[in-house]
Amino acid sequence: MSASYSTDISEFCLEGRLIDFVIKDGYKVKGLLLGTADGECYVKLAKHLRMAFDLRLAPGTWLQVVGYKKHDIKNDKVTLKAERVMAARSEIGTVATATPVQEPPAMSTNKAKSAKNKHTILVCQKSDCMKRGGKAVCQALEAALSHRGLEDQVTIKGTGCMKNCKAGPNLVMPDKTRYSRIPCTQVPVIMDKHFAEDREEEQPVIRQSKLG
Repeated sequence: MSASYSTDISEFCLEGRLIDFVIKDGYKVKGLLLGTADGECYVKLAKHLRMAFDLRLAPGTWLQVVGYKKHDIKNDKVTLKAERVMAARSEIGTVATATPVQEPPAMSTNKAKSAKNKHTILVCQKSDCMKRGGKAVCQALEAALSHRGLEDQVTIKGTGCMKNCKAGPNLVMPDKTRYSRIPCTQVPVIMDKHFAEDREEEQPVIRQSKLG
């Protein structure tokens, strides 16, 4: 059988709730795991979607996915590749209205600088890392951001497995620096190391002077 007849490619459109993101190399988004009426379903994201996808989507978000289905007839294997992902605003059985799931456009005028400087800290939230102190690390990160006034500049994003379970908790900073076995007490030190310049830009410098 020739290659042209061993593979069947067709369009597909499905709806389901987001279960989790599928992460490659610890921080690269590769696809989505969806819960549909037929069970769990893995959908690979097209390259242009990986670059623009909004990683802040919460599990359980109802999504509508449109793309191409590749059926390898010889091996009876089906691969789904999404070309468009939208957040559906309806439940199963009703007509859905949907909006593209992409990162929001950069804000203009006085908020442009804040959008430009937005950073993301990736933290593994799988069970092994959580058991090794991942929850405490997340709480320490949130406290550190609040204490330094960086909530508008830095976001914390939970991810799937980073494939380094025995060395958890695992996190990846915005510059791709990876940390493993991080105790929550070390979070302030790490934050100062990576965001010291941001603090200097946002906070006024107070100089001491001698009275006399």
